Order: sequence, then structure tokens, then C-alpha cells
Amino acid sequence: MTHAQRFCPVWCFAALIGYAVFLFVPQVLNDGDTYFHIAAGQWILDHGVIPRTDPFSYTFAGAPWVAHEWLAEIIMALAYRLGSWNGVVILFGLSTALTLGMLERYLTRWLTPLSATITLILAAACLSGSLLARPHMLALPLLEIWTAGLLIARERGQAPSFFLLPVMLLWANLHGGFIFGLALIGPFALEAMIAAKTQWPQALCRWGIFGTAAVATAIVTPQGWHGLLFPLQLMDIKQLHAMVEWQPTNFLKLQPIDLALIALLYIGFTRGIRLPAIRLLVLTGVLYLALQYVRCQMLASIVGALMLAQPLVIALGATSTKIQKAKYELPIMGGFVVLVAMLTVISLTHPIVRTDGPTSPVSAFAHVPEDLAAMPVLNDQAFGAYLIFKGVRPFIDGRIDMYGDAFMTEYLEMMRPDRKRLEQTLKTRDIRWVMIAADAPATAVMDRLEGWHRLYGDTTAVVYVRSTAK
Repeated sequence: MTHAQRFCPVWCFAALIGYAVFLFVPQVLNDGDTYFHIAAGQWILDHGVIPRTDPFSYTFAGAPWVAHEWLAEIIMALAYRLGSWNGVVILFGLSTALTLGMLERYLTRWLTPLSATITLILAAACLSGSLLARPHMLALPLLEIWTAGLLIARERGQAPSFFLLPVMLLWANLHGGFIFGLALIGPFALEAMIAAKTQWPQALCRWGIFGTAAVATAIVTPQGWHGLLFPLQLMDIKQLHAMVEWQPTNFLKLQPIDLALIALLYIGFTRGIRLPAIRLLVLTGVLYLALQYVRCQMLASIVGALMLAQPLVIALGATSTKIQKAKYELPIMGGFVVLVAMLTVISLTHPIVRTDGPTSPVSAFAHVPEDLAAMPVLNDQAFGAYLIFKGVRPFIDGRIDMYGDAFMTEYLEMMRPDRKRLEQTLKTRDIRWVMIAADAPATAVMDRLEGWHRLYGDTTAVVYVRSTAK
């Protein structure tokens, strides 16, 4: 049956909550790559070009490397210049608000406000582990717009609108996840061809033209067509699992994705959710990625919620939801804008001060003399981005795609620690100081290593200096 409902500003509340969470939850700045992306954006702004060789480390200085997330990095650098760390969280808060607001808006096309809100809460909970000030959050609204655009095109029995192409252009220059957007075209095109029956050649032509245009748009980046291969090359790196975000989902403790899967299984078994075979394959694929890689949970949450909206409303006993305009829509929208402005002012009046953390050795670095900081360092990988942000060339940082398997393997073995390899590296690289995590196993070796002594130590980081260093 079809039912109508009054305008309900649920999407306003969803956007407002998403904005507030990003503004006032300190964990959003916990990722060290935030430092790197701001530093990279500042470098691009200062030099007026996008780097094609590494300008940051000393171990790989001049090695081939392209800032494939250059647009996100410029935006982050501008936000930092305008409002320091508050500017950064405001930027990502707005992106989060836009994502959740648009997702809720799409869900209410099919579901009642209550059902849509429950679905949104589960999807947003799966995003919680990825709520970090990094380019993927700036690309999330584009993922929502792109996926919703493909779904709406299928609802109307048409090829996607070419107005989606600017979305792909932005996405390809913001984050490597754009490759998933391109991959989604194939299944929906196949579905359109099957639905067209004897007119499948026309459907193939329409979707083929759009797909070709989308691919052509996606290569308008500093990497060109090589950008299409980058996500695949990244996934092929054997040491990728060394990074937490690329590890499998851990079911030893309850996580939001567990609750979402339980809810999906419950509704599926009790109400009989039915999905077309091709969409079921797509949903299975994104769920597999979410279980295989923690960072893909955000992908599954957005795409899964969008794809399940129509099947859910059918399973719950209705076929569509028609939203009627409300008399007080404009005042509600005005109130939403006022509340966003108030939250922004509150944030700006409470400046964020970065303190010691797993990726922020603030106190330790403050004890490193300026002349020593200019000399070769052996650093914990987690501290590499912070050092770049501070103008120091690190031994290693989070760009695993540039360092590659051989270098990463050598580094990880050295830090286990492998005393012989560690001593050899300190000597051959002419390392003058070391800054590693306080709980790193290598501290046990460094504390007993002849010719080295502690300069400073706290619960976050320890700094060692070669005894002959001045």
C-alpha cells in the first residue's frame, strides 16, 4: 500500500547530530594521517604544484609519489589556515552532516520516519570507527549521492543522469574510493539490461555511454589513467594488514556492525526481505569487504542502507512513502541553520589544543633541539605524519603505498625488535636521534644500546640521542 505522511524534519536532526558529534568528540583527530594531509595541502598551496616525487621523507626523497588526494588535502589545509584545528573539525563536521542528512532524506522516500531513523542509526553507528579527519570523510557525501543517483535511475527505468559526472570528478580527486563508484555501474547496467528484456541493446547503449563518460571523467586527475589502478595496487601490498584499518573486523568484542548484521538477519528472517539477485550480490560483496577490512565498514553502511530502503518498506508492509509539505517547513529549516551556526560559534570559542596521544608526541618533540631535529631520525611509523607536520623529514610515515613491501617488512622486523637489523640501520642511515612509542618493544634494546642515551621519555614517546651528537 501507499501511505502519505507530513513533512518530518528527521534529516535535519540527523545532520545536526552528525555535525555536533564531529565538533565535540576529540577522537576525530586521533589519526596521524590528519597531520600529513594538512602538511601536504600546505605544501601544494605554497609551491603551486602537485608533487610527483616525495618531498617529505629522507629515506625516499625524490621517489615517485603523487598526492592522489590532493584536492582533499588543499581543502584541509585551507580549513586549518582559517580556523586551526577547530576549522578542520568544522569542515569534517559539515561533511558528516551532509552525508547523514542526505542519507536520511533518501530513506524517508521509502520508509516511515521511525523506520528510516532506526536504519540511519545503525548505518551511522557503523561509521563511528571511521569518524576521523581524513579525506574519506570528505568523499562520503559523494558516495551517497552517486549510489542514490544510480538507484533512482533504476527506479525510473533510465540511464543515470550526466549531472552525476561532476560528482565523479570531485570524488576521483578527493579519495581513491571512487573506484568503487565506477564498479557499481556494471551491476546496475546488467540489471537494467535484464529488465529491458528484448530492448536490452538500447539499455546497454545508454548505460554504456554513461559508464564510458564516468571512466573518462575519473581519469581527469594528476595520476591520469594510473589512478584507476592505484586502489588495486594498494590492496596488493602484503604488509597492508600491519595497519589497523586494513585488518579484518574483530568479532571478539561487540561492535556496531555486529548490531547492524543482527538487525538485518532478524528482519530478513521474520519479514522476508527480498532483493533482486544482482543487488544481493552487490550487498554480499560490500559486506565481505566490511568483514575483510575495517575501513570498508563505512562503505557497507552507506551502500547497504541505500540498497535496502525499498526492500525494507516492502517487507514492512508498504510500497512507498509520499512526503507532504508541512506548513512550518521554512521555520524548521531556519531553526536548523541557526542551530548549526550556534554549534559553530561554540566550537570556535573553545580552541582545540593538541596534546600527547598515540600519534601526537607533542611533549617529546618539544624536547628535541632544533638542530637535532634537522638530522636523520628513526621514528615510530605512527609519529611520521606528526614529524612531517612539524617540518621534519621522517624515516617512515603512513604512505605504505610509496614505501612498499620490502621497506615495510624491514622496518617492522627491526622494530620487533631485531637488534642486529636495528643497529645496522642506525649505522648505515647515520641516524642521530630516535623517537618511538613508549611501549614499543624496541625501547628495551635502545635503553641498553652502547653509544645511545635517553633524552626524554613520557607515557607517549621516548627520544634517544646518539651520545656523540651535539
